[in-house]
Formats: sequence, structure tokens, C-alpha cells
Amino acid sequence: MRHSLTVFGIFPLVLAFLIAGCADQESATKSAATPPVPRPTIVFMTDFGTANDAVAICHAVMVGIAPRSRIMDITHQVTPFSIEEGARFLAAVSPYYPPGTVFVGVVDPGVGTSRKAVIVKTKKGQLFVVPDNGLITPVVDRDGLHSAREITNPDWMIGEKISSTFHGRDIFSPAGAHLAAGWDYTLAGPEVQQLVRLAIKTPTATDKGIEGNIIGLDDPFGSLITNIPGDDFKKLGYNLGDKVTVLLNKKPFIARYAKTFMDVPVGQPLLYVDSRGRISLAINQGNFAQLNKVAVPGAVFIPQKGAAASKAK
Repeated sequence: MRHSLTVFGIFPLVLAFLIAGCADQESATKSAATPPVPRPTIVFMTDFGTANDAVAICHAVMVGIAPRSRIMDITHQVTPFSIEEGARFLAAVSPYYPPGTVFVGVVDPGVGTSRKAVIVKTKKGQLFVVPDNGLITPVVDRDGLHSAREITNPDWMIGEKISSTFHGRDIFSPAGAHLAAGWDYTLAGPEVQQLVRLAIKTPTATDKGIEGNIIGLDDPFGSLITNIPGDDFKKLGYNLGDKVTVLLNKKPFIARYAKTFMDVPVGQPLLYVDSRGRISLAINQGNFAQLNKVAVPGAVFIPQKGAAASKAK
């Protein structure tokens, strides 16, 4: 009798374990079938630098409004007041983020003036919270403009007291966070019919060669970035290994056309197509800009192969 009671006592426990196991399996199946809701992403860029508290304050404002959001930083070392450089960084980074991403870009030498603060939606479905000063021009040229809104609704700002010098905190950061929290951007303010355009310089090709511009430095390495597309350069007739005489601000420099840095000896210059498809100049394990005292902006001319650079220009 005692043996029978033990069996009957164990059976309910076994049954309970089996039921619990089935429930766990069902729960796991449901979890696999229903992926977690992704966290909204805010991608942030400024010329504020990192020697002060401005970036940290903007982060705090965004997290306070949209605590589930994750904030990714492009850079806060945009050359101060350089709208052109900030526009180049936004255009370079944004293709790697999906539709629905919110970008907050603050390079704003006109802060406190009549320039508009805007939300721009591209045809790719990304949202950009930026000053209306041309910062968004390359992105819109590439991805297309869906629509734009001026930020005038106080509910989208930090409060009633808006600083005349820190719209990054008071307007751009809260607007970006509200977007990340799911707010409808059309409620931010009236539609903007015409955005300010940045005058983007483009290279000029002739039968003598290509004339372009030095548009940036690949810091901290000091490599020169030009606006000359690699495909256009290849039409000049050069082969890998050729020496190319380049005019930088009308001063000749000789560099070997190479695929990568170690294709030339350490300390030697090279001309190459960079990771974004543009012609660049570098020194293998050196700083081209510092050594040759070349700064941004500047002019660059590359002659057709076989033409003397000084005569061609």
C-alpha cells in the first residue's frame, strides 16, 4: 500500500513538469514568431567638439523624451561652421542606415537668425532634423525630397525659453527625440516649399585634364580628399604604378598611382581611389597635409597622361 501511494504521489509532479515544459515550448515558439520591436535610432552630428558639455546635454534631452531610443554619433568634430563638411558627412553615413532612422545634424553658424529649423523627409523614408542652410542638399540630391516642415510648434521644443545660441539643445534635439518617439512630423509646423541649397562645387573635365577641389582631410592621417570621382580620373589614361604630377593650388606634386598605401614605400606619396570612390592623396604612414602644408579648401588639377601639368593648366 505504501508503494502504491508513492507512485500516485509522484504522478502529479511528473504531469506538472510536462505541462510546464509544453508551456515553455509554446512561449518560445511565440517569441520566435514575434520578433522584438526594434529600438528607434537617432544619428547625431555637430560641430560642437568634445571639450565642453554641449553634446552630453543634447544626449540627455533626447533620452529624456525618447528613453527607448539609441543614439549613434557620426562625429562632433565637424570643422566649426563648415556646412559643406557636415553635408558631406551626412551624405556619406546615411546610406548605411535603414528607412525610419532619425538624423539630427547641427552645423549652424546662423543660429538665432531668421534661418529655419526644419524636418526633412527623404523619399528613402529617413528623417533629418537640421537647420535650413544647405546641410541636407547632397542627401536630397541623391535620395529625393518627400517633404519638409519648419519646426514652429512649441510642443516639439524643450520649453518656452528658447536660447538664441543653443538650438541644438532647445529645438533640434527635442524634435529628433519626438520623431524617435513616434510623433507625426507633419505636426511640427508648416510645410517648407523650398529648402536652402548648398552650392556644391563639381570638377571640370577638358581635353587637358580634370580641375577639381580639395574638399577635406582624412584626419588624423592628413590625406587629401578631392571631389574628383575615381571613374573620371581613370579616363585620363593612367595605369597603376604610374607617376602622376598633380597641381595642388598650382604647385606641382608627384605621387604614384596606387591601389593601397603599402604599394609605395613608407614615407612616399601616393594617389589612390578612396573608399568612397574619390581621388585622394596620401603618404604611406605619414601626414600629407602637414608635410606639404596643404589646407582645405584648395584647388587640384590632374592632367591627361603624357601632358605636362604646368603646360596643361
